[in-house]
Amino acid sequence: MSYIRVLFGFSTFFLLLMVGAVGYCGPGVPNDDLPKREFRGAWIATVVNIDWPSANNLSTAEQKQELIRHLDNHQRAGINAILLQIRPSADAFYAKSSEPWSRFLTGKPGQAPVPFYDPLEFAINEAHKRGMELHAWINPYRATFDLVTANTTSDHITRVKPSWFFTYGGKKLFNPGIPEVRRYIVGVVMNVVRNYDIDGIHFDDYFYPYPVGGKPIPDTETFKQYPNGFKNIADWRRNNVDLLIQMISDSVHHEKKYMKFGVSPFGIWDNKKDHPDGSASSGLSGYRQLYADALKWLKEGWVDYINPQIYFPFGHPAAPYEVLADWWAKHTYGRHLYIGHAAYRATENGAGWRDRSQIPKQVRYARKHAGARGSIYYSAKHITDNLVGLRDSLQYDLYRYKSLPPTMPWLDSIAPEPPFGLLAQVAENGTSVILQWQPGLPSADGEEPYGYVVYRFNEGEPLDVENPQNILYITYDSTQMQYTDNMTRKNGHYRYVVTAIDRLKNESLPSNARELYIE
Repeated sequence: MSYIRVLFGFSTFFLLLMVGAVGYCGPGVPNDDLPKREFRGAWIATVVNIDWPSANNLSTAEQKQELIRHLDNHQRAGINAILLQIRPSADAFYAKSSEPWSRFLTGKPGQAPVPFYDPLEFAINEAHKRGMELHAWINPYRATFDLVTANTTSDHITRVKPSWFFTYGGKKLFNPGIPEVRRYIVGVVMNVVRNYDIDGIHFDDYFYPYPVGGKPIPDTETFKQYPNGFKNIADWRRNNVDLLIQMISDSVHHEKKYMKFGVSPFGIWDNKKDHPDGSASSGLSGYRQLYADALKWLKEGWVDYINPQIYFPFGHPAAPYEVLADWWAKHTYGRHLYIGHAAYRATENGAGWRDRSQIPKQVRYARKHAGARGSIYYSAKHITDNLVGLRDSLQYDLYRYKSLPPTMPWLDSIAPEPPFGLLAQVAENGTSVILQWQPGLPSADGEEPYGYVVYRFNEGEPLDVENPQNILYITYDSTQMQYTDNMTRKNGHYRYVVTAIDRLKNESLPSNARELYIE
């Protein structure tokens, strides 16, 4: 390990470089223009303690400390959205739930954390403090992670309603063909939407189960009971999933118009050899094997973003990254595309992954060629642990300037009114600058500001709020109308403006500008 001290503008910081971590390009290396708006997410997986908590016997204080460590590291890396797994298997990482506490939280199913706290509430507050969105990641159909009776409570839904489930691959899964199942899952989701200040609902790729040893899915009797007008069981299964996606979308958006709903399907929708609209690939198909017709969800406008898990390198023989990224980009139907990147594979030595800059190259490709509106990384610990220098690549290169999530005009296109009365004064220490402002009037749709963006410009620079290099600070706290800029120096000449943002990150015009010279 080697430490390099780097002088950058007006600040001095310590940059930790992992020797041989070629994923990190280093300061001064020419790169693409960085977008002001980009979804920069990371999955925090809780199932079997993949990311957090790292063990199921940690104290409340240790759980909080671990989560804060993840969030702090992700904030430094430029991540602006966290996708927290709150329901890994019909259980809960949140207090206001009719389902039992998860055993992955406390080690025992149904046992609340001691001392008591609400992990989801805590995560939301801590994420928002750091200018990050918090999306509730829910597994809709997985009901157990194994078949051990002791790992479920007596009131677990698999015991209360055993007819709602089938067993496949060593797990119990909700049967999507049963209408009551769909209504139950919608109820679970809406309970979270109504009771928590989340920014979005997120489903992953687990719909019908991944094939195991060629074994058939045991749902033929359900097909006979609820055919819903279908003759073909594959079409029927896809329709069952479609019905849930549509119900979730309608319910979520009716309850809270700013709520985002996104799905992270398998990286291949379908292969061209099997479907004329498919991609030039030859791997497992989400459409055929998982019965997830993500293309339909986009066409119908049921999802606000699609986040395909393109966990393959450039030039992969069955699923080339570049082919799949371009294919999804051509099939968004006006919704957002965020690429899912396999951070967990960054140390592999298979073809493509021996290039330790594989993921940074994927991000650049998605920006320039596929036109993706962002990236999400699986999973959090690989960012926190700086696997092959990936966090360095994000922090000091790809995400070196702050960003706002992309707007979603189909949900809300009305910007807030600008703040006014911006004041700037030099602090008692003679170098810091204290800014204060007043909130603007409610916007045309009656909304109050949700947060603010502070911009700083050096002498001679235009007041360009579209350049992310000028973003000094982002807050999601509408009551915070003061900010202290400690990144200033003697003889510095600065200008400041502030904008307001609403819940969907629509941005106002700038406030009045304030200019000052620090002697």
